[in-house]
This record gives sequence, structure tokens and C-alpha cells, in this order.
Amino acid sequence: MPASRPALRRSGAVAAALLAACSVQAQNLKDLYEAARAYDATYLSARAQAQSAQPRAAGAEALARPTLALTAAASTTRLDPQHFPAGDSNALNGALNARYPIINRGNDATIAQARRGVDAAKADLELAEQDLVVRVAQAYFDVLAAQDTLSTVQANKLAITEQLASAKRNFEVGTATITDTREAQAKFDKAVADEIAAENALSSKGIALDQLVGRSGVKPRPLVLPVVLPLLAPVDAESWVNAADNAHPGLNRARVGLDIARLETEKARAATRFTLDAVGSVGAARTSGRYATGMAGTSNTASIGLQFNQPLYTGGQTESRIQETLLLEEKARQDLDGVRRTIALNTRVAFLGVQSGHAQVKALEAAESSARLALEATQLGYRVGVRVNLDVLNAQTQLYQTERDLARARYDVLVGSLRLRQASGQLQAGDLDAINALLAR
Repeated sequence: MPASRPALRRSGAVAAALLAACSVQAQNLKDLYEAARAYDATYLSARAQAQSAQPRAAGAEALARPTLALTAAASTTRLDPQHFPAGDSNALNGALNARYPIINRGNDATIAQARRGVDAAKADLELAEQDLVVRVAQAYFDVLAAQDTLSTVQANKLAITEQLASAKRNFEVGTATITDTREAQAKFDKAVADEIAAENALSSKGIALDQLVGRSGVKPRPLVLPVVLPLLAPVDAESWVNAADNAHPGLNRARVGLDIARLETEKARAATRFTLDAVGSVGAARTSGRYATGMAGTSNTASIGLQFNQPLYTGGQTESRIQETLLLEEKARQDLDGVRRTIALNTRVAFLGVQSGHAQVKALEAAESSARLALEATQLGYRVGVRVNLDVLNAQTQLYQTERDLARARYDVLVGSLRLRQASGQLQAGDLDAINALLAR
């Protein structure tokens, strides 16, 4: 007769035995996130890109500092003796030139752009970190879901095997028809095919998780039963949308983009304004030879002063550049509005997904209880002769599929809650701690 206990309880015992055998490899979600943070190429690339903004900004800051340059030159000239007495002229000179910008609005705008670029890089890195959290969680629960599917298929196959053996015995003693045996055999053959597919899916999901975290043979820790999912708070979508408008790194990145576009306009306008620099130099020159220019010997020079530069006419180049930057500024403004609307939409969709996920979990919990009672009733009917073998197999399959769907719905709620926090720009690595608390120790 088929077993009456739920499939996931049976598979849970198997999973517990496997975890005990592989406890060294078992990892919780937070540990795997930290491993991925040190290995994932996508995240490490984003981090290097963000870190490059600091030296870029430091280079821009140099525009406001004095510069110093050393120049030197040496030359010799020999005259043709056919026309003049043989002789030469030698010159050696060097100078140290300094410049300090006093007023340069173009440089000021460039420096401000570089500083805002650091803020943009921080926002980009924050987006990459949030993406990594979600990718690791998704890969983690994909493996658990694949394990549940395989356990469900194997439990169903075991029950079908028992039912097939029972049908064969009953046919041999004449208490059942050949139809029961053939139906059970067809169910068994389908279960074998499902098991092969489930094993392949589990292997694929495991490889994907291993590749993400840079480890081999990772064994995710399962949820502890009974599962108590964290409640959704706040309970209205608009609170999440408002939080996104205040703190979402993608929105901050778009705001920085608008600021940089405005500064680009300022920089274009600065090309029409004067600049004022303090300049100074010290130098020495030495001349020698029969035909030395002026008085042979060494002379020293030093100068200091102000240099004023006012562009008067650039052939229309500056005006065209200003028009271009104004249009690019408008583009950045529209991009900001587009990002704001997209974030609000994604946040509302993610909120509804988590909300419906909680409702689905409750419905599947009720369906699981009903399927279990239906299986027990069908088994009783089979024993008293009012139900056939196929009815029992169908009831068993229904229960196992419901248990599998319930586990998957729980995983979807947990990952969905992370996606909701990501959509609203609030996701942090510390949010994994609440999920870790639900995992087996």
C-alpha cells in the first residue's frame, strides 16, 4: 500500500541525512554572499570602475593647483669658412616656469563634475551590490527548489513503485484487473523520466550557484519547518515608492547625471569668460663662441606677473557648444523623470508580487492539508474496494505536487522581498540575516 505521510516530510528526512553527511560543505545564504562578493567578476568589475572615480577626481582637483615646468635648450652654430672666418656660436639656456590659476570658471566646473562623478560611482557600486544580493539569493533558492522537485519526484516514484507491486500481486490472485497494473506501470515509467529531468535540473542549478560563489559542491541549507515567513512592512505600496524616491541609488545616479550636465553647460559658457593666472619664471642663459649673439657669458632672468585672457571671437564654436550642452541638459532631465517613473512602477509591481506571494503561500498551505486528507480518504476507499489504484496514484501525485508548489512559493516570497527592497533602493547585505534565521543551523 502507498505511504500516507507527506512527501516533503519523507524527503526532509533524506535531505537531513544528506546534510549531515555533507555538513562541511553546507553553507548559509550570508556566507555564500560574502564568497560571491570576493569572486563574482561582474561585481568586482563594478567595484573597480567605482574605485577609479577617486583618482579621476584627484586629477581634476589639480586644475586648481599651481603647476611648475622646467625647460632647457642647447644649440651650436658653425659658419662656412669660404665666406667668413671660421668660428661658431654656442647657446645654453634653461628656465623654471610657474603658473597658478586665480580665476578659471571652466576649471571650476570640471572639478565640480569630477566630485559629482565620485557620487555617481558610489551609486553605481551600490546598485551592483544590491544586484549581487538578489542574484545570490535567487541562485540559492533555485537549488533548494530543484532539490524539492527531485525529492517530490522520488517520493512519488517510490509510492508508484509500491502501488505497482500491489497491483501486480492483486492481479495474480485475481482481485484486480490488468488495467490497474498497466496504469501503475505507465505512471512508473513517467516517474522515471521525471526523475531524470529533475536530477539534470538540480545539477544545472548547482553548477550555476558554484560558479557564482567560486566554490565547488555547495550545499545550501534548507528552511526549517514550520516556516514562518517575515511579514510585509510597510503594508502599502506608496510607502515603498516614497522610500525609493528618497534613497534609490539609481535615482541618485540620475540626479548626479543632471548635475553633471548642468556643469557641462557652465563649462561651455566659461569659454566666453576671461581667465586670470599668476605666472612667474626664473632662467639662465650662457652664450659662447666667436660669433656669439650679444655679449658672451652668462645671464640670469626672473619675472613675475598676472596673465589675463579674454576670448573675443571663436567663429561660433562656443555658441554651438552652449546650445548642445543645453539640449543634453534637457535630455538628462528627461532621463531623471524616466528613471523615477520606472522605479515607482517596479516598486509597485514588486510589492504586489510579495503581497500575492504571501496569499499564495496561505492558499497552498490549505491545499496541502486538503490534499493530505483527500489521500487518506482515497486510501481508505481503496482498502474497502470503492476506489481503484489509479485514484490513489492521482491523490498521491496531487499531494506531492502541492507540497512542491508550496515550497517554491515560500522561496519566491523570500526572494521577492529582497527584490522589493532592491526596487525601492533599500536593499543591503544585512537584509540576508532575516532569511538566514529561517535556515537550518
